[in-house]
Amino acid sequence: MSLIHPFKAIRPTRDKAQLVSTRPLAAYRKHVLRAKLDENPYTFLHIIHPEGDKEHQSKANSAERFEAVKERFDSFVDQGILIQDTTNSFYIYRQTKGTHQFTGVIAGVSVEEYKNDLIKKHEATITSRESMFSNYINITGFNAEPVLLAHKHLPELDKYLDKVTKVRPEYEFSTTDKIKHELWVINAEKDAKLIAIYASLKELYIADGHHRSASSARLKDTIIKNKQEQFPNHDFFLAYLIDEQKLEILEFQRLVKHLNGLTPKSFLKACEAHFEIEELKKARRPLQRHEIVCLLGKEAYSFTAKEHISKIKDVVKQLDAQILTDYILNPILGIEDLKTSKDIEFIPGTKELKKITDRIKKEEFKVGFLLYPASIDEVKEVADKGGIMPPKSTWVEPKMRSGLTIYNINE
Repeated sequence: MSLIHPFKAIRPTRDKAQLVSTRPLAAYRKHVLRAKLDENPYTFLHIIHPEGDKEHQSKANSAERFEAVKERFDSFVDQGILIQDTTNSFYIYRQTKGTHQFTGVIAGVSVEEYKNDLIKKHEATITSRESMFSNYINITGFNAEPVLLAHKHLPELDKYLDKVTKVRPEYEFSTTDKIKHELWVINAEKDAKLIAIYASLKELYIADGHHRSASSARLKDTIIKNKQEQFPNHDFFLAYLIDEQKLEILEFQRLVKHLNGLTPKSFLKACEAHFEIEELKKARRPLQRHEIVCLLGKEAYSFTAKEHISKIKDVVKQLDAQILTDYILNPILGIEDLKTSKDIEFIPGTKELKKITDRIKKEEFKVGFLLYPASIDEVKEVADKGGIMPPKSTWVEPKMRSGLTIYNINE
């Protein structure tokens, strides 16, 4: 069963929700970040980016920096910018982007279920990052960005969400990226139906947020080991649960700075061993699984994996991102480690095709590869079999904003 936990969120007052909420820090270019910090006294960026205060200087990921985050968070609470709900609640969050609408539930989910693989992973985590995030949560005392969890379709959940979202939301605003945000607060003491609905699930799948979930598990272990005072919220971590059918999974494109000493002609010749190659009249995205579109100078080519690749039964080796690595990036272009190589750049599938082709034509990169998006079924199959997907395999939406429903772990 999937155990979900209501909590008393710390969140912005209704009139300041739009001003407080923010995209992750890394999503902003330096000049945009500076402008937001200078012009908006309420943005959550003031909390998570204490370096924005020119008088504050501390090392990245240091305890001193995390203490500064906590100090600024406490200041927002003291000023009444952020307030804490008085009753345990669930939070229905809807994000509308163009014609695509995402609706799901923000709640706490079980650390024990994560440790027992009832919350399934498809991505390896880095121990140092786990430790850093764990230390961050322990010092600041809060988690402001939910882990994105996918689950199978639940008709009963659809009926419930349709009913509760007919009333006016607590928050309703649009942001400059043309996304509409809505939030409903469900008093769990009066309405516990969500607990019963989610109890019918046997597993959840991490769609985004592997390090955040792993760090919560690590923190729980550290608290037990050190015999620290425990609070109920230590048994759970903040998550946004959404029907897998409502997720949008996009790809990451790969751009490479060199041809590893090959000419365009000799590069194509080397690729012929494993791919059927067809020159295209113009660049386009792949039309199906196992097709990779190669951008080479001003030309574009369709690479279709040959039969000997398609016959491989290993689920990870059947992923297009892994096929590209195994048969082109590593053996032909000499890219040995996608996580550390400075010769490759990953571009999310949200970017316009023209912006990608322009970077190749301007010779900023010598070659680019467009991939077909992985499906949720592929992601689940990898997770079910304990596999690990290649780095930057999926760009998953919705992307959550920080600061709307903050999880106080020390309650």
